[in-house]
Amino acid sequence: MFSWFIISAVLAFVAQVSARPALPNDQESFIISRLDPYPAKPKLSFRPDGTFKISVFSDLHYGENPAGTWGRVQDFNSTRLLTNMLASEKPDYVVINGDLITGESAFSDNSTKLYDQIMAPLILSNVPFSCTYGNHDNQVNISHIEELQHEVQVAPQSYTRASPSGVGGKGGPANYWVPIYFRPSDPVPSLILWFFDSRGGYDERDVPIPDWVDDSVAGWIEEETHMMNKVWGKGEERGSLVFMHIPPHAVQKLQANLTDEANPGLNDDDLGEGSVQSTVPPLSACRDECDRVFWDSLTSNIKNVHAIVSGHDHGNEWCAVEPSKGVVFCFDKHSGYGGYDADHWNHGVRNFLFTSANASDGVESWIQYETGESKARVRLRGSDIYVEGKTRQ
Repeated sequence: MFSWFIISAVLAFVAQVSARPALPNDQESFIISRLDPYPAKPKLSFRPDGTFKISVFSDLHYGENPAGTWGRVQDFNSTRLLTNMLASEKPDYVVINGDLITGESAFSDNSTKLYDQIMAPLILSNVPFSCTYGNHDNQVNISHIEELQHEVQVAPQSYTRASPSGVGGKGGPANYWVPIYFRPSDPVPSLILWFFDSRGGYDERDVPIPDWVDDSVAGWIEEETHMMNKVWGKGEERGSLVFMHIPPHAVQKLQANLTDEANPGLNDDDLGEGSVQSTVPPLSACRDECDRVFWDSLTSNIKNVHAIVSGHDHGNEWCAVEPSKGVVFCFDKHSGYGGYDADHWNHGVRNFLFTSANASDGVESWIQYETGESKARVRLRGSDIYVEGKTRQ
């Protein structure tokens, strides 16, 4: 009788335990934590009216002539632009897409002070933001990792973060993604912002650094997207926007087929020299294949890419479809008063406005000048660019 009572109690306990939800194993816990990269920061989401606006600043080039008057005037004007456009555009998120400073003009004792000038308007606006870094941000007295580490120390609303160990190659530590949710309560994001480090410039010994995204990033993309798909569902259900300072090699072939009607915006910079400057000789060793491993991984693993967005070439503002992969590429707007320039180029930002959490609805994008003029307005949907009712496939 006693034995039967014990056996019954044990069976009841086992049944009770079996009925409980299974606790995640160590691997599942690890994946879940990887998919929550900002546990101590606010969860980013669309506005209650269902919109989400991103303003992209690019090529600020602070510190070009720190000892001269004209250099200080340039930086003053760039700070004015940052302050005024943050106020007028009222973005939900800001991206600074590389070449924050002109590092070759910086000294070890002033490089972070220049960085603080850029951060000040962002901190005061309290807008969340992320950065990529450019070839001018890797120089003898400054590096991408130094800028990144300083940024996260002084700017609490920065979402920039370093790549895992072994990802990014020499001079390329900033490869990461940021999830954007439609509602704060949603368990799965509707939009992923991807940031890649295209490197370039020179190291502390004045040795050139390759100016394309390192091959090691390709495997990391595959791992990250695999985890996302496993936990969040198919990648086709989410939208993506990609940022990298130096354009990928594949876009070099686009310029020959641009038209003002289908690809509005400035087109004043010839690609080739500007896009991937080949600071590491001999370029002929890889030519168009330098970033092929990364490019293939990006375009095969990241789904619903609304656009791949780059700066670097200050005189270009256009968007175009890269036909071999069917993805849209867009140039930023040269924002800063530093760096090479032309009077008729003006200064401003590229805006992206999402009005739906449905990835298939696409995104509206345009160039907004500091003077108040907007131009080159397009809607990006899949592999199509719509301009005032017309489309370029």
